[in-house]
Amino acid sequence: MPLGPFGDAAELGQLIDSMNKARDVFPYAVIVENEVHGFLTQMRTQPDIGTIEVGWITFSPMMQRTTASTEAIYLLVKHAFDTGYRRVEWKCDALNQRSRNTAERLGFSYEGTFRQATHYKGRNRDSAWFAMTDQDWILNSRRLENWLSPVNFDDDGTQRQRLGDMP
Repeated sequence: MPLGPFGDAAELGQLIDSMNKARDVFPYAVIVENEVHGFLTQMRTQPDIGTIEVGWITFSPMMQRTTASTEAIYLLVKHAFDTGYRRVEWKCDALNQRSRNTAERLGFSYEGTFRQATHYKGRNRDSAWFAMTDQDWILNSRRLENWLSPVNFDDDGTQRQRLGDMP
């Protein structure tokens, strides 16, 4: 990501303040048990054509690979479709296999790699593009809701069925 690492919370706070001033970037804090564990944004909003991007997903190690991280992204995507967007995009560094896997696990479709799409931190970045349409969302929302349902988890919080195995 072009962001970070952050020296301290104040530096991260300055970034979020600048995002709040932008017209097409909407950051959301991820709060679990009254503690901030990350943020994610809706960005590159184009309501006139119905597209929006989910991006700058930044979770603390405690939040990564958890049910809460899946739910946070689910809620952001749900909000986009509930407010009338017809396409949600997910772009990531083509080298970021974890992000690519997450996009596909959540139901985004790979659309291709834009070579040298940007340049930061002294290197060219190829960007892998994924998207989900409102038609895709009809099936994916049910699948995600079934996975997130409390009945899918035992008393220890272990999933009974993997998201990838959900119908």
